[in-house]
Amino acid sequence: MKCDRCENVAAYSRKYSGENLCSSCFSRSIVHKTTKTMTKYNMIKPGDVVGVAVSGGKDSLSLLQILKEISLDHHFTLKAITVDEGIPGYRDEALKIVEEFCRKIDVEHKVYPYNSLFGATLEQTLEHRSNEKTSSCSICGVLRRRAIDFGAIDLKVDVIATGHNLDDMLQTFIINIISGDTKKIGWMDPDTSENKIRKIKPFYEIYENEIIFYAFTNEIPFQSEECPHMNEGIRTEIRNFLNSLEKTHSGIKNNMFKSILKISSTLKDSNNSEWKTCSECGSECTGDICSVCSTLANLRLN
Repeated sequence: MKCDRCENVAAYSRKYSGENLCSSCFSRSIVHKTTKTMTKYNMIKPGDVVGVAVSGGKDSLSLLQILKEISLDHHFTLKAITVDEGIPGYRDEALKIVEEFCRKIDVEHKVYPYNSLFGATLEQTLEHRSNEKTSSCSICGVLRRRAIDFGAIDLKVDVIATGHNLDDMLQTFIINIISGDTKKIGWMDPDTSENKIRKIKPFYEIYENEIIFYAFTNEIPFQSEECPHMNEGIRTEIRNFLNSLEKTHSGIKNNMFKSILKISSTLKDSNNSEWKTCSECGSECTGDICSVCSTLANLRLN
């Protein structure tokens, strides 16, 4: 089977569009789609210093490489922020991969350990949670966001970029629906150019399996070890459910994403009047204290 864009042998079949692409054309399509998404949602401005949250996984390292590739033409610079949760036997591999990758592509890189920022590793904080039903992922997610925010301030970046892909966004939407947290759905709008803290997700419109193939075909090294806590929450079950739907109904994820954009945009407008400034850290939130500061306070009390 030949590539639909050139005469090379096809290496990837994009079922939702019917395209068959060789490795080179596929990679160019991912770079083009990322750039188009960034332009469409006003993600990066000329002269910006972009802090990329790099965990060592396929998404964040692929994002770092693509942003590096297009940074010169779009007039922005990069710095890499890595968070070390202190999970025994898990993060060591990733830290080494990220350090070597950043050195290879000449990007400034700094690691921010939970232990230094919060006085405890993730494993230690889990011992102090007030509710045993609270998942490790929910606590870790809150602490990781704060650590990335700290890194952004420390490195003096203008915008924070994360490797969240289309699948991640669909899963988050369903989690917010299940939990009844409609305000967070309003925060899922891709255009954050007017927000106090600009956080962007250039892979918004790209399937997870496409990023996996991009990483493999471009020989990007990424962490092989899975987080020992990854299956404690409901996200894995939702991922499997969505993948089963896409397998039998190609393109259903894209259709769902378009619906989420419309819902998020509407809720974002209605949320604007409710946004406040956290009395502890100054970040945008809906209450007097943001979820990060609230979580940290509860952990200290316990």
